[in-house]
This record gives sequence, structure tokens and C-alpha cells, in this order.
Amino acid sequence: MTIKIEKKIKGYEVVKPEDKNAPAAAAPAIEPKEAPMAEVIQMHESLERPEALIGSTFKIKSPLFEHALYVTINDIVLNAGTQYEQRRPFEIFINSKNMDHFQWIVALTRILSAVFRKGGDVTFIVEELKAVFDPRGGYFKAGGIYMPSIVAEIGAVIEQHMKNIGLIHDPEMSDAQRTLIAEKRAAYEQAAQKKTELSGAAAPTSPTDADTNDSAGFPPGATLCAKCNTKALVLMDGCQTCLNCGYSKCG
Repeated sequence: MTIKIEKKIKGYEVVKPEDKNAPAAAAPAIEPKEAPMAEVIQMHESLERPEALIGSTFKIKSPLFEHALYVTINDIVLNAGTQYEQRRPFEIFINSKNMDHFQWIVALTRILSAVFRKGGDVTFIVEELKAVFDPRGGYFKAGGIYMPSIVAEIGAVIEQHMKNIGLIHDPEMSDAQRTLIAEKRAAYEQAAQKKTELSGAAAPTSPTDADTNDSAGFPPGATLCAKCNTKALVLMDGCQTCLNCGYSKCG
């Protein structure tokens, strides 16, 4: 009997009579297919820049500079329209009329933008920048918050932006802690008022009549808190207590 082979012969094997009686080899087990995984786009340095980015601009007015600094941070949206959607910083620009520090500002923005595009956890930049101190001394911004340098305030701006897009989550105080701080603040102000009345001096009637740390509303004479860098640390019951964040040296 002649059989015509239509396909191309790729190999052959001689079957012996004893092989015909051997049991057929067990077919290999078929492995179950894995469920298809979602294609998640990760941030990395080779990610191309889209034509348009979304971002925010912050104004920094420092007594160290004659003109204000305008910090613009642009974000890229990864996995748009999916449950994995997230915004990540992609680039940063700093603009000002002051040209005295043009070189280091350009260098700083280029390095920060390169770190942003590298991907991974970029939140460490905040602590690195906020730890930079000016040898000439820092300054207090509105609200009585101490800034050790202009670079530290740029770090604070980046921190605020990362909080806005969800990269950094600020631990919130509990209701009990807020109530405790409010009670301590009221008790401190009441004790200060009694002391003023006993001394025969007129008590301040408005925040502008006393040193209230740039209208922050904290009692006069409050010192700098080491935790939140705000002039809200007062002595209560023999213990230094912050009326802004609740920090206490007594635990």
C-alpha cells in the first residue's frame, strides 16, 4: 500500500516489532496556565516624557533672597484608567528673578529630575534636603516654622507635593490627642492670663498685641519644637510640650 506524504519530512524513526507491544508512553501532564497578569508600568529612567504633564507650582518667599522662588513639580501618570493608577514626580523647575544662585539652582533641578525619573522610592530626597543647614543661619516662615536653609524649604515644598499626590502619608493625630492638646493649650493660656493679671500688666487682647509667631496663634514665649520645627513648645506641669504636634519631652 502506497501512502503519499504531503508534508516535509523532518525526521524518522525505525519501529521494531518488540516496540509495538510496549505500552504507550504516558502523555506529559499539561500544566495549568497562569492567570494573565495586569501590565503595570513601572517608573524607570528610560520612560519617555509625554507631550503634556500635570503639576503644581509653589512660591517660596525667603528673607535670604530679594526675589521669590517659584518651584514647579510636574508629574507623570502611570497606568492611567486602571486600579494601579498613580502620579509620580517626573521633573522639577525653579525660577526666580534672582540670578545670584542660578548655577546651583540649575544643578539641583537637573539632579532632582534625574532621581525622579530613575524611579523607585524617591521620598528620601525630602529628608536629605531638609537636613541642609545654612552657615549664616536659618529663618522663620509664616506660621512660626523654622527653616534652616533655602534648600531645606525646597525640600519642604517637595514633601508637600508628595503628600498631595499620595506618595507620603502624614500620620494623623487621634481625636484624643487633639483634645489633649486643646486642653493643655487652654490651661496654659489661662495660667498666663492669671500671671499677667497678678503682675498688674494689661493682658494682650489680640494676637497682634503679643509675640504670636507670625500670627500662628501660639502663646508668646513659645520656643522651637524639635519635631515639627514650629515655635509652639511651652512649659506645662514641668514638661516641655508642643501645642502644634503634641510632642512632649516627658513622653
